[in-house]
Amino acid sequence: MQPGPLMTYTGPGCRFCCGVIMKRKLKRQSGFTLLEVMVVVVILGLLASFVVPNLLGNKEKADQQKAITDIVALENALDMYKLDNSVYPSTDQGLQALVSKPSNPEPRNYRDGGYIKRLPTDPWGNDYQYLSPGEKGTIDVFTLGADGQEGGEGINADIGNWNLQDYQ
Repeated sequence: MQPGPLMTYTGPGCRFCCGVIMKRKLKRQSGFTLLEVMVVVVILGLLASFVVPNLLGNKEKADQQKAITDIVALENALDMYKLDNSVYPSTDQGLQALVSKPSNPEPRNYRDGGYIKRLPTDPWGNDYQYLSPGEKGTIDVFTLGADGQEGGEGINADIGNWNLQDYQ
């Protein structure tokens, strides 16, 4: 029996017929259509539009948390300095007095090795600021934010030992 238009013969003697059917199936199924590719691109774009802002917001919060952690560590080291020497380092001596013994005035009971191994920089690569006496408290330890300018909002806001609770 010969195969008709609606029938296919898959017997051992039908190489031509089966070969044509197989080639047609392969041609129709190879690759993706332009529509399928565009749908995938749109879906990836939508996912990226949700993920990227969240990642950027987390980076901003992580930078603020690093600044808070550094400020608390510096404030603790300054408190240890005061316990040993009865006074905080002067503004002129600065935070460097926590790493190496200042000379003028020379502290009475400076610890060997200092009070902190090295001074951290803020998350934006700037040095932390120090005032003694402070404008906001007994001492002020702070960063001027990402822009390095006084004041600002968001990532550019000043973070200091007087306003740490605002970032918790």
